Amino acid sequence: MKIHYFQHVPFEGLGCIEDWVNANRFGLSATRFYENDPLPEVDRMDWLLVMGGPMGASDEQKFPWLTKEKRFIEEAVKKGKVVLGICLGAQLVADLLGARVYRNQFKEIGWFPIELTEAGQGSPLFGFLPGRPTVFHWHGDTFDLPREAVHLAQSEACLHQAFVYDGRVVGVQFHLETTAAGIAALVENCADEIVEGPFIQSPQEMHDHSHEIPRLNKWMEELLSRLLVGNKEQTAR
Repeated sequence: MKIHYFQHVPFEGLGCIEDWVNANRFGLSATRFYENDPLPEVDRMDWLLVMGGPMGASDEQKFPWLTKEKRFIEEAVKKGKVVLGICLGAQLVADLLGARVYRNQFKEIGWFPIELTEAGQGSPLFGFLPGRPTVFHWHGDTFDLPREAVHLAQSEACLHQAFVYDGRVVGVQFHLETTAAGIAALVENCADEIVEGPFIQSPQEMHDHSHEIPRLNKWMEELLSRLLVGNKEQTAR
C-alpha cells in the first residue's frame, strides 16, 4: 500500500504515524509545501494524509500552494482514496466538502477532553475510544459539519472535533499523532499563540501531561488500523 502525506511546516510532521507506516511496511512519500515539492499523481497513492499547520484554510494569498492542494485533495476524494486530515488538514477537507471554515470562538491549545457523539460511540472508527478521552489540541479555527458527513466528536470549546465522510474520509481537529518532540516544536514555533484563555494551557501544563502521549499514540495507531480494515478493497494493492 502507498501512503502519501502533505506537510505544511517543518515542525508539524507525521509523529507516531510514521512508526505505524514503517511497522506495516507500507510505501511512504511526501509533499512538503514549505520546500516547494511538486504534487504527485493521485493514482499512484492509496491513502492521503493531510497534516496540520498554523496557516488558515483560506490563506491562499499568503500561501498560493493552498489552491493546488485543495484541488488535489478534492480529486483524491472523488477517486475513492482514503483521506485523513488532521487539524488544518481536517479544515481543508471540510472546505472541499462544501463546509464553512472559520475562526472558532475559542482557541484550544493543550490537553483537553473531547466527547464522542452517539454516532461516534457506535462508529467502527472511533467506537474503541473512551466516551470522554483527553487529547492534545492546537487550533483556533473550526468548521461546519460537511453535508452527508457523520459527526463523531465535540468538546466544550469546539463543536466539530471529528467527522467521517463515506467511511473513508476522516477529519480530526486534535492531535493523536503528536510526540513530546512535536509538542516542544509547536511551543517553540507558535509561542505567540500561548496567551491567556479558558482553553489555552501554559507550556509547563502541556509538559505535565506528557505521560499521556503513549496512550494517545496507541489511539492513533488503532484509528489507522481500523481505517485500514474498513477499506480493504481500496488498500489491498
